[in-house]
Amino acid sequence: MRRDVFQAIADPTRRAIIMLLTVGSMTPNALAEHFNTSRQAVSKHLKILTECDVVAPVQKGREIYYHLNAGKMKDVEKWLEKFRQLMEKRFKQLDDVLEQLKKMDK
Repeated sequence: MRRDVFQAIADPTRRAIIMLLTVGSMTPNALAEHFNTSRQAVSKHLKILTECDVVAPVQKGREIYYHLNAGKMKDVEKWLEKFRQLMEKRFKQLDDVLEQLKKMDK
């Protein structure tokens, strides 16, 4: 089942895993050391992150290292950009109204 990036970032633990992987690739055991959960719980989060294509597993010998697919986070950036533009427009409108009110008080 293919998921989208928004499912990946919906959970705080997955967001924390993403942040840890921005520094470099890590094994599930290394990631689990940063949380008060079991390795199995971290593995479930990694499975979802992999299904969302946010992380990619790479086998090195007996270990699996997870790497961040930072390009996938561009989907979030594009989505947020729409809101940023909308908020800028609304703040500009508010500034205009406030400026008009100031002029009326004078």
